Amino acid sequence: MSENQRVALITGAATGIGRATTVALAVAGFDVIVNYSRSEGAARETAKLAKEKGADTLLLPCDVSDDSAVRRMLAAVQQKFGRLDALVNNAGTTTAVKPPDFEELTAEEWDRVFAVNVRGVFQVTRAAAPLLRKSGGSIVNTASIVGLRPGPQPLPYAASKAAVVSLTKLLALNLGPEIRVNAVAPGWIEGDWMMRMLEDKYDQLMTRRARNTPLRRIATAEDVAEVIVNLITNNRMVNGEVVIIDGGYAATT
Repeated sequence: MSENQRVALITGAATGIGRATTVALAVAGFDVIVNYSRSEGAARETAKLAKEKGADTLLLPCDVSDDSAVRRMLAAVQQKFGRLDALVNNAGTTTAVKPPDFEELTAEEWDRVFAVNVRGVFQVTRAAAPLLRKSGGSIVNTASIVGLRPGPQPLPYAASKAAVVSLTKLLALNLGPEIRVNAVAPGWIEGDWMMRMLEDKYDQLMTRRARNTPLRRIATAEDVAEVIVNLITNNRMVNGEVVIIDGGYAATT
């Protein structure tokens, strides 16, 4: 790694948006830290794909809800690269409890989702802030359209993403002027996440959503990654913003 080589940490990088963003950052010239919690095999595949694009990679297992583990992760980043230019807070989880099933949702399940999706964003940001300040870095958090308007997602997931939207603005206020903080709010995304949410209605509902979207298609993980990389590498006066990525669906329905 050269002295001026940019470095990015992507949490939840094993699959989906995390993987697509890692590869896109590698294409953009970043070395990448591939964080994962449990999906080691998938994370190794992400690292392999990034290496094929020319990136030096570091694979780091870490549950972002564990502050001690988060601090160890950032110490490892410091030791290997000595710098950090971008952080993508993408790690997230949800619950299988459907929104109307109030009595099925336990406090433990609610707290688990918030621990990863909200506290995890704060803890990784806090640990990464000293390195990002030195580089004048950028943070992008993965929120969701259901953090801005009602949707079919489980209640703690939707509420946690609304918290990420608020936290993004608060972090932008408190980490400036050295660090910019923005968020992306994807709508429906092709792939495994929505398959789990929509189950046997996936094809039917995705087709209907695409038909009702001005761009006439559903967003992909690569679409989201493109916006994340652009927020990191360009848009120098964009700060504290939440970019909706859904082909215009939320704006027109």
